Amino acid sequence: MDTALPASSTPVPGTPTLRRIGTADLRWALAAGWRDFRARRGDLIFAGLLYPVIGLLVSGLALDRRLFALAFPLIAGISILGPAVSAGFYELARRREAGLDSGWRHFFDPVRGRSRVPLATLTLVLAVLFMAWLAAAWAVYGATMGRAPPADAAAFAARLFTTADGWTMILLGNLVGLAFAVATLAISAVSFPMVVDQPVDAGTAMATSLRAFSANRAVWLNWGLRVALILFVAAIPLFVGLAVALPVLGYATWHLYTRAVAR
Repeated sequence: MDTALPASSTPVPGTPTLRRIGTADLRWALAAGWRDFRARRGDLIFAGLLYPVIGLLVSGLALDRRLFALAFPLIAGISILGPAVSAGFYELARRREAGLDSGWRHFFDPVRGRSRVPLATLTLVLAVLFMAWLAAAWAVYGATMGRAPPADAAAFAARLFTTADGWTMILLGNLVGLAFAVATLAISAVSFPMVVDQPVDAGTAMATSLRAFSANRAVWLNWGLRVALILFVAAIPLFVGLAVALPVLGYATWHLYTRAVAR
């Protein structure tokens, strides 16, 4: 749990030191995130409701037949921005860990204090990734299914699941989406909680996150898979489950950060 990385992976002087993490740390982080959520007595469930509302709005928007092709990319891509809206959960977990007042009024402390500039920079990076993902998804759709909008949802679904072009789009789209998901994880897993926790700039935080991901790649990919599965299950009942899943994952990400980076 507290094992430092070997000398070949240690940072240069002045940069954060990383620790090795394992699957036991993932389980511990999720359990700690659940304890934090329960300790908050649901005070911040309103913040977790943000994603369900956005998900439903996106779903409604996608009913426009011209946007059928972007329905899944829009909903799936929202998760790219997840770390940005979780900054408040990182702050509450940090304060609770330190024995400080962790009332909901501190949720917006990160955007009012020293963290606001690096948080804004990191959020801009994720926003660019989100837009790039939508552009890539649209390009895959155009290359496989053509640009013409389908007649209706039934026609789109029929072509998607019963033709070679449709299955090609599904395969290519998911491969491209996986690449964006891994890139988001590598950039944001450590960087967002780090700028909330320490007086570092966005560049240092992203570099640390990339080093942490590279040093524990299999474990972080395992974490990303767990997060994806939790979000998928939570989204099934009209996205309502995200109101619980997102705060828990926000708190858990904080705790995993404290295991991965020496503070």
